Amino acid sequence: MTERQIRLFGDPVLKTRSAEIVDIDDGVRSLVADLLDSVRLEGRAGVAAPQIGVNLRAFSYNVGESFGYLLNPEIVELRGEPELVDEGCLSVPTLWFPTMRHPEATIRGIDLDGTTVELSGTGVLAQAFQHEVDHLDGLLYLDRLDKPSRREAMKQVRESDWF
Repeated sequence: MTERQIRLFGDPVLKTRSAEIVDIDDGVRSLVADLLDSVRLEGRAGVAAPQIGVNLRAFSYNVGESFGYLLNPEIVELRGEPELVDEGCLSVPTLWFPTMRHPEATIRGIDLDGTTVELSGTGVLAQAFQHEVDHLDGLLYLDRLDKPSRREAMKQVRESDWF
């Protein structure tokens, strides 16, 4: 498998709700391998399938000692008062903005065997879970910013050399 190129802000796949995975076939197994290869690079906490151009509900994560993937994830519980945390995104390179996230998150999905998996995380891992599920729902973290921050973010996007 291989590390895949990350789609950037403006690509329609990033604003489209991803389809549920119904059959775990060779294509899905290949997708998971590519997601894992793509998240291994330093500085990557997570990669969602839409970020590599695939409109399916799958993502990989790599935070500290936690490394893996989840298919058809759903957030089952958010704990703690939401707080502003610095957040960036591979699909919006070089931009970081304070974003409201819960400090603890539990998600549930399936693995490649179709077995139900439940994962919990705190801090950056909880933030990554929330961020990646947002991607699968067609949201970017920029969508969660307050109006003044979003206005500034969009200005920086327009002025960036990658847009």
